[in-house]
Formats: sequence, structure tokens, C-alpha cells
Amino acid sequence: GAPPFRDAINTGVLHAAFDQIVGQGRWRPRRDIGTFPVRFPHPDDPGDDGWHVDLSFPGEASNPNETQDFSAWRVNITSRGRALLLLFLFSDVGDDDAPTRIRVASHLPMARYLAPAGDAGRAHMLLEQMGADCPVALATGAAGTVYLCHPFLVHAAQKHRGTRPRFLAQPPLHLAEPYRLERSEGDYSPVEVAIRLALGRI
Repeated sequence: GAPPFRDAINTGVLHAAFDQIVGQGRWRPRRDIGTFPVRFPHPDDPGDDGWHVDLSFPGEASNPNETQDFSAWRVNITSRGRALLLLFLFSDVGDDDAPTRIRVASHLPMARYLAPAGDAGRAHMLLEQMGADCPVALATGAAGTVYLCHPFLVHAAQKHRGTRPRFLAQPPLHLAEPYRLERSEGDYSPVEVAIRLALGRI
């Protein structure tokens, strides 16, 4: 929450992009940038590099007294609680510096997987094969690069093969109002359009 980091997520350029992708007035500004997954060079498998989507709300089985227990957290077809997957690079990240792996267009099969679960969503998901035929992109770039991604993109960490620590922030952008897949006025955001496209509603 210190000023340099609070300022980094509240630039005019980013806010304009949030308006364009999520919808004006449909997202909530952040007062901090959340936690930093820092990855150090190391020859061993990190053991935490499985494919996943970020979960965004507690399920009924979640323990309200365990705020850090995310074992029963869920994600649903309207991405309750999360507008975008954000990746803020605070160090230069090349191919060997443990860039986040992203399965390109995996948000489409992910939406079709989530749809039958409705508002309740899914928690314990087996995602090793989700979008397995999608090409993999690496979230590389110079320090200061920000990735704004569909919340359903399947992504993964990986081993750091470089020489300097990698600093990354991955805060959720919260929704001010839920995504809606049916709008009488038809003013769908690009995120909603992508979900509707995956479900054959376009």
C-alpha cells in the first residue's frame, strides 16, 4: 500500500484500459497492489507450478475463521469478485526469469467448463488438460510492463533459470458490479463478449 505501489496500479493509462476492458464504473480502484510472488534462481522444481485459474470467492465449505484458507474458494461463470487477471512486472523478465506461462485462448474452454456449475462455480479443478492444445505464451517484458488478462486464462508459474530475482505483483482487479451475460441494453464489456462467444451466445 505504500505510495509507489499504490500509484503503479492507479495510473491514468491503466484506469482508461480498465474502463475499456471491464466497463466504465464496473470495477473498483485498488488502494494497494497486493502481495508479491518473488522467485529466485534455483535448479530445483519449485513444486508450485501447476496450471490454474485464480479463485475469487469463498465457497460454502470455507471456514470463516480462516481468512487465509483458500482450499474451498471458487470461480464461477461470471467471474464473481474478479474483473481481470493482472500481472505487474517490477523487474525485467526474460524467457529464463520465471515468466508466468499463459495458455493462449484458454479462457474459452474454461468458460464452457464453468458454465454448467452456474453461480456456485467450481473449486477443486483438474486443469492440467484445460486448454492443453492452446499455444503457450510467456509474460515477459521490461520492468513496468503490465498484463491485463481475461480472468479465465489458465496460467502457471515455472522454475527460475536466470540469474537475478524476479519481482511480480498479481493483484486482482475487483468488480464494482457483477459481470452479466445478458444485458437488455447490449452494452457488453469485452470480457463479457468473450464469455458469451465461448458459450455460443454470439
